[in-house]
Amino acid sequence: MSAGGVRAAAATRAAERAGVAEVLRRAVPPWRRAAPGAVFGALADACVVGLLALSMWLIVRSGEQPPILHLTFAVVGVRALAIGRAAFRYVERLFSHDAALAQLATLRTRTFESLLPRVPGAIESHRRGDVLAAFVDDVDQLQDEPLRVRQPLIVSGIVVSLTIAAVALVAPSAALILAVLLAVFGALAAWSSHRIAASSDRELAEARGALSDALLERFSSAEVLAAFDAQSGQRARISAAEDRLSRVQLARSRAAGLSGALLAAGSGLASILILLVLLPEAGSGISAPLFAAAVIVPAAVFEVFAQVPAALTARRTVATSAARVAALTESPLPQVIPADPADPAPLPAVENRTLPVLEVRELAVRHPGSPEPAIRDVSFALRSGETLVITGESGAGKSTLALALVRLLDYEGEYRLRGVEARELRAEDVRSVVGLCEQLPHLFDADLRQNLAFAADSAGRAHDDAELIAVLERVGLGDWLRRRGGLDAPVGERGALVSGGQAQRIALARAILADFPVVVLDEPTAGVDRLLADRLLADLLGAVPDDRAVILISHVELPDGVAASASLAL
Repeated sequence: MSAGGVRAAAATRAAERAGVAEVLRRAVPPWRRAAPGAVFGALADACVVGLLALSMWLIVRSGEQPPILHLTFAVVGVRALAIGRAAFRYVERLFSHDAALAQLATLRTRTFESLLPRVPGAIESHRRGDVLAAFVDDVDQLQDEPLRVRQPLIVSGIVVSLTIAAVALVAPSAALILAVLLAVFGALAAWSSHRIAASSDRELAEARGALSDALLERFSSAEVLAAFDAQSGQRARISAAEDRLSRVQLARSRAAGLSGALLAAGSGLASILILLVLLPEAGSGISAPLFAAAVIVPAAVFEVFAQVPAALTARRTVATSAARVAALTESPLPQVIPADPADPAPLPAVENRTLPVLEVRELAVRHPGSPEPAIRDVSFALRSGETLVITGESGAGKSTLALALVRLLDYEGEYRLRGVEARELRAEDVRSVVGLCEQLPHLFDADLRQNLAFAADSAGRAHDDAELIAVLERVGLGDWLRRRGGLDAPVGERGALVSGGQAQRIALARAILADFPVVVLDEPTAGVDRLLADRLLADLLGAVPDDRAVILISHVELPDGVAASASLAL
């Protein structure tokens, strides 16, 4: 490989590591929220070690039959440590899980925001199952970073260090034996776990993605599979994906079992060696109760230390999930995918309605990976209350223009909103002005109320059922709504229970509720019977409030009686 190739590969690896580090950083709660969980976790594990050592001390000391008052402190201490172990562990779970779950909500939001600009072209090479697994399974897996990686390492390090220091005060030789065996068997456990489970850790996310992809295809293409009698083949694919995932998880279980066995062996060996080393001094150089406590302490210390190999194993899984998420959200955007400016301009308020709310000059737009623009030299201006009709043959770039207007694709030339260049605004601000009703609007598998309410919520205002019913009446769905039984009527998965025209009307109702000053209707009559298309167009354009601007993208002419302010042919 040439020197330039080596440098490019090194730069790519550095960028990948930086992306993974950024994803992991998002998964970790602020230290103010994470610190209480770590403190109470250390107290709980310290109680585990203290309870075992003090119990053994009390048993042996009781055999010497001292005055009962000499044992009172130890008796109270055993009870206090037993209660403290459970109480501290409960409080630790409350704080640590509360912090991790709160951060998980932030992580999901940030991940979705990072995915949003990549939707038109930047992640099309990924399977749907991989994207779904990354957004659901892998993002959920990242909560293990604070819960099962960082906190256990911190807690175990604190408790083990303090325990070895305490044992050194009683018997330095016992502390040395304990420290050496912890290091040796900890390294063996980590090495064996890595050797057995490292490959399975890499395969785990892929196996999950493959299973999700197979299940998605089975459910989303059920009718096609049934029509071509291909259900048995798809079931076999799902079964194979499940078997692969089971094998991966079984390999991880074997690694965890071997690590536990090695640490248990180390614990027993430490107790035997400490017993042999301290036995000559028992009763003379060291009292019998302290001798017994020193011999039993390794059992508790190794139990606490077992968190370290488990945390290292969890870290590999988390790192793999973080790499998959970073591949989707942190990879460089194609040049045609817009990014928010470092110092965005504020969106001007509406002042003069006689000026264009939207204006483009010599606009050109390219698709990701395409060397030539899909459209070029497009110019028009649109004021509030005006309707612009854009026509053209299939493939002329009409939908590409719509994607550029909502800043899902970048552009060349000029595109101004209320006098401000769109690339100087945040994409969120652009989309608060320009709303897109897609050719195939997405409907959630919920009732009508939920499919409409989120649009009003996104506009930052309250809504009630009367408002939702009124907007459905406005778009011509009043009679249909009453026949379906009201706002509780389901729409089915991806709108399976509504027609194409009804889906377009629901999409327009959303745009009205969201208060978009500019509404883009992208091929609203696509897939609608020609006899119904004219009525649908007339109803849609008539439902838009008079103070809104409308861009209608259509391959058919406007019906009689419906006028447009201007037209543009691509």
